[in-house]
Amino acid sequence: MNVIHSTPFTDSIHAEGLVKSFGGTRVLAGVDLSVPTGSLLALLGPNGSGKTTTVRILTTLLAPDGGTATVGGHDVTREGPAVRRAIGLTAQHATVDELLTGRENLELFAGLYHLGRRQARRRAAELLERFDLAAAANRRVATYSGGMRRRLDLAASMVPAPRILFLDEPTTGLDPRSRAELWSVIRELLGSGTTILLTTQYLEEADQLADRVAVINGGRVVADDSPAALKRQVGSERLVLHLSRAEDVPRAGAALAGSGPHIDVDARELTLALQSPDHLRHTLDLLHRAGVAAERVELRTPTLDDVFFELTTAAA
Repeated sequence: MNVIHSTPFTDSIHAEGLVKSFGGTRVLAGVDLSVPTGSLLALLGPNGSGKTTTVRILTTLLAPDGGTATVGGHDVTREGPAVRRAIGLTAQHATVDELLTGRENLELFAGLYHLGRRQARRRAAELLERFDLAAAANRRVATYSGGMRRRLDLAASMVPAPRILFLDEPTTGLDPRSRAELWSVIRELLGSGTTILLTTQYLEEADQLADRVAVINGGRVVADDSPAALKRQVGSERLVLHLSRAEDVPRAGAALAGSGPHIDVDARELTLALQSPDHLRHTLDLLHRAGVAAERVELRTPTLDDVFFELTTAAA
């Protein structure tokens, strides 16, 4: 697909042609990205595709080998201090101190941002209330649940009230309840006008939160559009075949090779795009000729999982 970006004048984050190599391995091969002010862009990609490397460049933690990027209107290579003043970052691993209380952590971060003692206390109290941590403010972080720690980590990134927020897989490892709670916080931040770039391995998360989704693979952005538009690109429906026996899966895959099925051996499933009203009948005929029985047949509307698989497979 053609990747269309907004003009840099309305973007809080804008990158063109970012290149980065480590040793002889090229991780980014010309990444283009834009995040309009006040919106949330979800950056998806397989492990090792360059999501975190992109975030590290945009947050000035890593210098690109080529290309340009601005964050908050400031060049990430020439105006690093100005970029850092404009952003907040929640990395993959929590940066809070488990030996301190929640309140002490936030006051410590406030001190690092050169807030006075009185202002630091006031800002910590505001954030503890906003992130539903006031009742646990004086408890050591070592006693917090995973969800509470991630909310505290996000609160710490909001100490300087940044206009732009980078969230690098913020809900990884959280249980569904804690993930839903953090989604609520992210929606609130977005509603208040914060611009957010989110990397995630949870496609449902991107579908729930993002205004736009960018898929990165092979060091490049291979798609950039709204979740609904991306799902429309993979077709109206997916055909899912549940086979009776696991040993039939390879034979079924060979029989349907022309349809490019996604094969899940463990689940005894084959998934393929439904191309026409006759496609279902034709598929079942092929399986019958191959001596394969379908235990159950489903029709599914496209999901971001389908988008992700199709784009990352095609670009691999």
